[in-house]
Amino acid sequence: MEEESVWLLPRSIERRDGGGPVWIRQGAVGDVGCVVWDAAIVLAKYLETDAFRLRGGEGERSCLRGRRVLELGAGTGAVGLVAASCGAYVTLTDLPQFMDLIETNIKDNSALLKGRAQAKVLEWGKSIEEFLPHPDYILMADCIYYEQSLEPLVRTLGALSGPNTLVICCYEERTAGRNPLIQSRFIQLIEQEFEVEKIPVENHDQEFCSDDINILHLRKLCN
Repeated sequence: MEEESVWLLPRSIERRDGGGPVWIRQGAVGDVGCVVWDAAIVLAKYLETDAFRLRGGEGERSCLRGRRVLELGAGTGAVGLVAASCGAYVTLTDLPQFMDLIETNIKDNSALLKGRAQAKVLEWGKSIEEFLPHPDYILMADCIYYEQSLEPLVRTLGALSGPNTLVICCYEERTAGRNPLIQSRFIQLIEQEFEVEKIPVENHDQEFCSDDINILHLRKLCN
């Protein structure tokens, strides 16, 4: 009873293959990373769309199967666990205080994973040596919150990304306070190192989409 009291009601993410939902526990206390935000659901469902699969040239086969995936600011691990359910080998990264929550969600969903998932601490702006070689995909959902974290985040993205890495960034446009300035600054910084492609809403999942939630594909610029 005491253990259950630390969790909020879990959120479920239905999977397209019909193999049962991914269940994500949420923390009752803690920072913004303890809950599943709408952008995480939008990104998770985008990974199952025909539009995304066909970009990988895989037809009906998931283009995540067997690929190395790293999620930044994973929080609950929702996005990365959906990727692992599609067959990816996923490393879910965040700060130390989120490791218990991520590991719990990995354990709860282990039977659904066609790939595998592990949790590791990664602080933006610090060494990324243990996460090399460069992953095939980097996923990030709603990581653009704090102004002071923008430059470390972009440095980490640059260091983690190789010439064949695709970064998929999803975020909700927020109008309160300094949010518009923070999001604009992120785009300015990212365009210095990456080619930025905004994915049209019609290529998002048809049910889990919103005009104020953006999905960007980022590829490192050739020097």
